[in-house]
Amino acid sequence: MNRILLALKRPFIWLYRFRHRCGYGVHSPFAFNLITHVIYESTPYYKYEELVTVQKKLAPQKDRTWSYESLKVKRLLFRLVNYVQPTTVVDAGRQSASSLYLKAAKEGADYTAASELSELFLESGAPVDFLYLHDYRRPEFVEEVFRICISRTTKTSVFVIEGIRYTSRMRAVWKCISQHEKAGITFDLYDLGIIFFDKTKIKQDYIVNF
Repeated sequence: MNRILLALKRPFIWLYRFRHRCGYGVHSPFAFNLITHVIYESTPYYKYEELVTVQKKLAPQKDRTWSYESLKVKRLLFRLVNYVQPTTVVDAGRQSASSLYLKAAKEGADYTAASELSELFLESGAPVDFLYLHDYRRPEFVEEVFRICISRTTKTSVFVIEGIRYTSRMRAVWKCISQHEKAGITFDLYDLGIIFFDKTKIKQDYIVNF
């Protein structure tokens, strides 16, 4: 989706999702906690300022897509990784400043970046604890990376998919992904889709006004 068009649509998206703000109507303790204490968390982490500085320093060396994600999205990725505390992080898609946030949230995690399928090298038997899949302009890439990584999930794995509402094709991809037999609770934030794989929790799909 064109970024200018998306910006123009923002007020209407917000109004359409208004009743889904701040966890209103959510009865699951797990989902309510995630929405209020991770997705909507507003307390500034001590690393935020440092990450902004590092991103600015690296920007001249990068192409124009380096800073394409909003600060809100990058900080949410940081909070999600901090919440999950993964041993392995897979960053699949266009390389961008979000990589700084993914790495900083869990220093020492085994981080794998792959802008192409040929770069998706995963150690034999190693689980995918956290996946950030961001290349909505290539839905076939999204589908294939998901297919590869879904076989490596554990009860505590979390997948984050970008642009799930940006195009009709991505909406179809998200519907298929969220209904996968291994998928548990999902969260639709419009810009992002979040999938948990703990099947001990009742399967439900939440819309969040992010």
